[in-house]
Amino acid sequence: MGQEVTCTVRRHGKSAKGKALLETSELILRGDLHLKIPFSAITSLRAVDGELHVGTKEGVTVFELGEKAEKWREKIANPKSLIEKLGPKAGDAVVIFGDFEADFLRDLKKVGAVMEDKVSAATKWIFLAAQERESLKKVAGIAKAMRGAAGLWIVYAKGKKELTENDVRGAGLKVGLVDVKVTRFSETKTGLKFVVPKGRR
Repeated sequence: MGQEVTCTVRRHGKSAKGKALLETSELILRGDLHLKIPFSAITSLRAVDGELHVGTKEGVTVFELGEKAEKWREKIANPKSLIEKLGPKAGDAVVIFGDFEADFLRDLKKVGAVMEDKVSAATKWIFLAAQERESLKKVAGIAKAMRGAAGLWIVYAKGKKELTENDVRGAGLKVGLVDVKVTRFSETKTGLKFVVPKGRR
């Protein structure tokens, strides 16, 4: 989700100011008070008069978010699925490069995505599983075949020296693509989305 708000937070009778971040699976506070609340740890959740009340076994933390309180409550209570975050919809042509989990491939088919063997003018989404820097050599060929509507997701392991975010971003930029979004793909993997710049579509 990647949303952030500078706000006041009340917890255990004390208040502190900081930057609240609404991520894919957790609520984070940075500043005078550091907090990380996984959605899975939340036992109660409500929005009241511009305040988001988040209950866990440690007690209730109140985030003063104003008009965003209800929006954040809704997103925490009803998080998007991975496929919804990535973008594929029914009828979209999808091309897969590399090894992906069976669950992910099954979910793509479940939403009605059309699996294809190679990139064409009709391709809407491309997914590349990058294991090491060598995997990124495919990006140049993919970029040449991409059209304006296509989005390329490069999925790679988090926190690995063998392949870093800078490596992935650099591979896309080198062939003229621009990175527009990052998302949590799984507990251990991150996805970085690239598109063809508007001027070249």
